Amino acid sequence: MSENKDPQVAEHSESVEGVKFVYDFTEGNKDLKDLLGGKGANLAEMTNLGLPVPPGFTITTEACKVYLDSGEEPAALRDEVSAHLDALEQRMGKKLGQADDPLLVSVRSGAKFSMPGMMDTVLNIGLSDKSVQGLAKQAGDERFAWDSYRRLIQMFGKTVLGVDGDLFEDALEEAKAAKKVLVDTELEAADLKKLVTRFKKIVKTQADRDFPQDPREQMDLAIHAVFDSWNTDRAKLYRRQERIPHDLGTAVNVCSMVFGNLGPDSGTGVAFTRDPASGHQGVYGDYLQNAQGEDVVAGIRNTVPLAELETIDKKSYDQLMQIMETLENHYKDLCDIEFTIERGQLWMLQTRVGKRTAGAAFRIATQLVDQGLIDEAEALQRVTGAQLAQLMFPRFDEDAKVAQVGRGIAASPGAAVGKAVFDSYTAVKWSRSGEKVILVRRETNPDDLDGMIAAEGILTSRGGKTSHAAVVARGMGKTCVCGAEELEVDTKRRRMTVPGGHVVEEGDVISIDGSSGKVYLGEVPVVPSPVVEYFEGRMHAGAHDADELVEAVHRIMAFADRKRRLRVRANADNAEDAMRARRFGAQGIGLCRTEHMFLGDRRELVERLILADTETEREESLKALLPLQKQDFVELFSAMDGLPVTVRLLDPPLHEFLPDITELSVRVALAESRQEPHENELRLLQAVHRLHEQNPMLGLRGVRLGLVIPGLFTMQVRAIAEAAAERKAAKGDPRAEIMIPLVGTVQELEIVREEADQVVAEVQAATGTDLKLAIGTMIELPRAALTAGQIAEAAEFFSFGTNDLTQTVWGFSRDDVEASFFTAYLEKGIFGVSPFETIDKDGVGSLVKLAAEAGRATRPDLKLGVCGEHGGDPESVHFFHEVGLDYVSCSPFRIPVARLEAGRAASSSNGSDHR
Repeated sequence: MSENKDPQVAEHSESVEGVKFVYDFTEGNKDLKDLLGGKGANLAEMTNLGLPVPPGFTITTEACKVYLDSGEEPAALRDEVSAHLDALEQRMGKKLGQADDPLLVSVRSGAKFSMPGMMDTVLNIGLSDKSVQGLAKQAGDERFAWDSYRRLIQMFGKTVLGVDGDLFEDALEEAKAAKKVLVDTELEAADLKKLVTRFKKIVKTQADRDFPQDPREQMDLAIHAVFDSWNTDRAKLYRRQERIPHDLGTAVNVCSMVFGNLGPDSGTGVAFTRDPASGHQGVYGDYLQNAQGEDVVAGIRNTVPLAELETIDKKSYDQLMQIMETLENHYKDLCDIEFTIERGQLWMLQTRVGKRTAGAAFRIATQLVDQGLIDEAEALQRVTGAQLAQLMFPRFDEDAKVAQVGRGIAASPGAAVGKAVFDSYTAVKWSRSGEKVILVRRETNPDDLDGMIAAEGILTSRGGKTSHAAVVARGMGKTCVCGAEELEVDTKRRRMTVPGGHVVEEGDVISIDGSSGKVYLGEVPVVPSPVVEYFEGRMHAGAHDADELVEAVHRIMAFADRKRRLRVRANADNAEDAMRARRFGAQGIGLCRTEHMFLGDRRELVERLILADTETEREESLKALLPLQKQDFVELFSAMDGLPVTVRLLDPPLHEFLPDITELSVRVALAESRQEPHENELRLLQAVHRLHEQNPMLGLRGVRLGLVIPGLFTMQVRAIAEAAAERKAAKGDPRAEIMIPLVGTVQELEIVREEADQVVAEVQAATGTDLKLAIGTMIELPRAALTAGQIAEAAEFFSFGTNDLTQTVWGFSRDDVEASFFTAYLEKGIFGVSPFETIDKDGVGSLVKLAAEAGRATRPDLKLGVCGEHGGDPESVHFFHEVGLDYVSCSPFRIPVARLEAGRAASSSNGSDHR
């Protein structure tokens, strides 16, 4: 099928300014996705490979950007499209929409990144009241021609003219009811003629214009509609969800039509070179006889498994299997393929690297390494930390005695429990109220996207692994069960009837298992994921049948650990968390928050410290706290023996250790009214008032506490030093590091450091132990970042506290703003993602980079780490690798994710997309 570049196309390819806006399928290749979009680039690639691709051309993303920016298409675009259309007509031997033998085309979107169902497509362009007759004659099938015409009016009306799609669907349902048939393929030509007339009336009434009879007008309007669909609410929502940039634009593919609705020897399907749910090799996909492509992905008719095509049309099946092997070997990855068979002739309509579940991603990556198609570095780029996190979620307990009421297709794995809801609006509304919901539909469509995002999982009674629900759910990592045919979903009455007659009303709790396809009434208990059991050492790779998935994770993690430069530490405050972190692969503790040690049964001692009126009282309180603190550190150093433990000295405001002011006021008032003793409560209340601050997070906390409360920090330093000495005496290998929080100027650090050095020297002298305790600081204030060169003179390490740094750079109080205006900021596109979730590279990130460079300019051996929650965020880990930090620190359960992403960052030689 590969052809040379058409000379007529070449003559008209360049616009006045030399910018080319249209490419024939024979001109592009798979590496031009930025310009041609994924669909156009891959159609060109398949054409280059000599595969049977219907001829066509692609309008570039650059043309879309001009159109979206100016509201008008580029001046040269119409002439370029005309030249390519002329060339296409010559190649096909027929003209667009001609009366006797019309050329028909599809107009389809195609952005750089796959956005399944989010943008618009129009098929059968070129049909009119005249040309439908010619199509019927040429095809020898009147029913086919009128079916194609009604499809065009329906898609064009909804997509281009903005007519409510339900009006067409209702008319189609009424036509089937009048004929007493269940599926549209049972409607005859006469029924479809009547439907066309009704559809045209709907267009006239709703759009206030006639359905256009000029084929070129149809095509031009469809092209503009595809451009416009880039900025629909659902497309923008999907891009925010998937972190796809908003400024890419979409290409438009104009492709000569091939028809799968020409009878039983025709059909359409979607195929995968491997199972996108499990990663296993085999024959996976769906096929639908006598249908067009939208019928498959919309899930409106239940398909047959792709394997059945071998019986239906062995020649096409064998050719498809060969093509699938060719494409997988060429792309070196799982390929997702759309195809049509027109009267026994196979045509390839699309291929792309397929979306897959998290488990499939890990299995496929290791399979491809074993097949010699990719190396370990590339295998790391085929998986993500977000996918690994999904694999660590709990799964249903298969031994639980819960009623199973149905089973569908396991489209996207996971264990989802929630209240059944039957439309997207309710899913979003209930979810925002804190309810967990399962979105239940006959089939989903792109308008359901916001509900799919809000839901814990998606359940449909129609469709298969290639339906809209399945594809979108897999892309989002959302649990999904499709095609549960035995469940009768009634969205209008907001209920679902299960076998046996039981009715599930909206609000009833159901559970769906995306790994098995099972549907349950009520809540199913969960058990730990085998991947978590593996990380905790309770399951060994290769020791359980199960788990080829565990084996795949084990191998990928080994790849990552060999590749990565960044070390990964844990945020842990006690020995139990430290031991768990160590099992998960932590290489030390990057943040031990000592304030957590002051709570519980020690609160009374802290209250005594705060209430102390004299130096003697304060010293007695500190003396009582010292052995408790020391024991904390002995246990921590023991759990992390041989690995660094960074201990942050007391950070939060002191009022956090006192009772709530309202609660305390009530207690005092009650005691006074009852004339009961309340001297201690009154002193506490006075202390709370004394310590009250308008903005405590910017008040007396961190290093400021150590400077104004004599003995507080030195008590903690002594406890650390004595614990380290005790562990050394017990032949341990403690590697303590002391971190001073909230430093804003080097003078603060110098004063605290001088006192700390003196305490360490005293402990060394008393115990005869050589203690090497590094002293450093958190960089969590903009001033600290800007004066990092000075601060490095007194610090042996920096640890970036990116939570507070983000708050102080942005002027946000995290607890307040996330609940108030962050949702609006995300919806308006001000944020692509919360800056507390992924580091703001331009603002906060710039300060991190500046501080790292300035600190090392002063002290070349300065150790650099990060201990905010960004340390476990996949995208942020790549940034920290790029700016040269030594380690990241995060909560124990995020350690495997950070290890994986650190390996991916190191193995990515070209800064490729990490999403």
